[in-house]
Order: sequence, then C-alpha cells, then structure tokens
Amino acid sequence: QVQLVESGGDLVQDGGSLRLSCAASVSILSFNVMGWYRQAPGKQREFVATINRAGAMDYADSVKGRFTISRDNTKNTVYLQMDNLNPEDTAIYYCKARDIVWRQYWGQGTQVTVSS
Repeated sequence: QVQLVESGGDLVQDGGSLRLSCAASVSILSFNVMGWYRQAPGKQREFVATINRAGAMDYADSVKGRFTISRDNTKNTVYLQMDNLNPEDTAIYYCKARDIVWRQYWGQGTQVTVSS
C-alpha cells in the first residue's frame, strides 16, 4: 500500500525558510508526477508545485522564485524548499503522487505557520 509521509513543517518568522520532505513507501519512479499542495484555514486546497518523472517542474505564480521542488530517487523522497516565507504561506502542506494509471495518493499534511 502506498503511503506518503510529510515532515518539516514548523513555525517560522516572516522572511524565513523551511524545507518540507515527502517520503514514499514505494519507489517514487512508479509515479508520473509528485507535487505539493496547500490548504489555508477557510480556503480550498491549492496547487503549489509539481515535478514529473523526467524532472520537469511547475510552480504556482504565488511561489515562483521563492519555492523549489526537488526529488531524490534513491531516498524515495520529494522536497519543497521554501524561502522568503510570508504569512500568506501559512497552511497545511500536502504531498500528492499520481501513478501511471492515474491513481492519486495524498499524505496526511504538515503544518507551516509564518508569523509576521
């Protein structure tokens, strides 16, 4: 059974940095795409960034230039480096994976709080 486990969420100050990790219970090469989404209180879950098996990346406009998604196939882990954080980035961050038959898997989320 596929499991995704996020970690790295924390409380940081405005302008700070965090690195989130998403560890998969299976080889991440079995997924076509992996990515990060977030959900702030009272808002819908939104796209943050994705990376596909070829390494191509995509970002939401709100995080371009500040966030970087990467993957380590040897560790079956995807990362989200978040720099220059601001209070609008406060949310629960979820990892998502999509396999070759379009099944989707979600992690349980990790809380990121940015204080002003």
